[in-house]
Amino acid sequence: MFERPSGGDAAILVSVDFGENDYQESLEELRQLSLSAGLAVLGKVEGKRSVPDAKLFIGSGKADELAQMMQATESHVAVFNHDLTPSQQRNLERLLQARVVDRTGLILDIFSQRAQTHEGKLQVELAQLEHLSTRLVRGWTHLERQKGGIGVRGGPGETQLELDRRMLRIRVKQLREKLLKLKAQRGMQRRARKRSNVMTVSLVGYTNAGKSTIFNRLTKANIYAADQLFATLDTTTHKIYIAGCGSVVLSDTVGFIKHLPHALVEAFGATLEEAVQADLLLHIVDTASTNRDEQIAQVNKVLHEIGASEVPQIVVYNQIDRVGLEPAIGRDEYGRITSLHVSAKTGEGLDFLRLAMAEHYQYVQKQSTEESAFV
Repeated sequence: MFERPSGGDAAILVSVDFGENDYQESLEELRQLSLSAGLAVLGKVEGKRSVPDAKLFIGSGKADELAQMMQATESHVAVFNHDLTPSQQRNLERLLQARVVDRTGLILDIFSQRAQTHEGKLQVELAQLEHLSTRLVRGWTHLERQKGGIGVRGGPGETQLELDRRMLRIRVKQLREKLLKLKAQRGMQRRARKRSNVMTVSLVGYTNAGKSTIFNRLTKANIYAADQLFATLDTTTHKIYIAGCGSVVLSDTVGFIKHLPHALVEAFGATLEEAVQADLLLHIVDTASTNRDEQIAQVNKVLHEIGASEVPQIVVYNQIDRVGLEPAIGRDEYGRITSLHVSAKTGEGLDFLRLAMAEHYQYVQKQSTEESAFV
C-alpha cells in the first residue's frame, strides 16, 4: 500500500464528464483542493463517459494515457474528481504503481492537516477510520503505531486482517465515546447561554466564501483566514457586543463543499451542532463565484441533512469589492432583513451585519412577549 500524499508531491488530476452542468467548475474545485492539500499539480487527464468503468473507472485507454503522463511528469499521485470503489482504487494503483486518491480521500487528507483542536483531531480520525473500514483488504499494522495505540493482540487463530478489523472497530468505538462526551459538554454550554438570554449566531457557507475574515472583522479575533479551501476547520466561538441586543455568541464553522463526505458530516456532528442550535445563521456567499447559486444550494442541502434547515437565515453576499457592487440590505414584504451585500476585505457593509443581528434579536423578543401575553 502506498503512503498518503505528502506536501509537494507531484500530482495528475483525473476527471470524467458524465454530462453534469457544472463539470468545469467541479474540475477547478478539484485543482484548488489539491493545492490546499499541498500537492503540485502537473497535468490533468479528462474523458467523457456515460457510466464509470467497473474495473478502472476511466477505462483501459484513459488509464494507459494517465500512466504515460505520470511517467513523463514523474508524478507520484493521481487525484480523481470522483469517489472510487475499493477495487477500482486497488486496480489503478497496481496499474500506475503510484498512489491513487479519490475526492473523499483528498478532502479527508486536507482535514487531517488542518485540524488543530483536540475535538477536531478526534473528528477527523473518526472520519478517516470510517472511510478506511471499507477499504481494509490487507494488513494495516501501522494502526498499532498510531499515537495513543490501541494495545490489543489477536486471539488464537486470528488472521492479521481480522485483527486489523477488530483494532479498527475498537478505535472507532473509543472515538465515538469521546466525541459523545464533548457533545454533552457543548450542550451544557449552550443551555447556559440560553438561560442567560444570550443570542447565538453561526456563520455558515461554502468553503472559502470569507466566513473567517468576517468573523475576524466582527470579533477583532485573529483566527487563520486564507484564500484556500478549508483554511478553517475547527469551530471558533467568541462573545461580542452588538448595540440593540447586547452580548452575542458568534461561531465560525467549518465550510461546506459539493459532495461533502458523509463520514465527515457524521463525524463533525458535535461541531455542526453549533449551527443546528443557533438562533440565527449568517449564510456567507462568495458573490464573485460563477457557481454561487449551486454553492448556496449545496450549503442548504447540508443544513437540511444536519437538521438546521429551520433555523432563521440571512444570506450575506460577501466580496462585493471584487464585482463592483455597493453595500446593500434586502428585506422581505414584512420588512425583515433577508440578505446583505458586504465586503469583509474592505469592511464595507459590516455595520449592516450588526444591524441585522440587532433587528433579529428585537424581532424574537417581540414575538416572545406577544406569545407570553396570550398564555
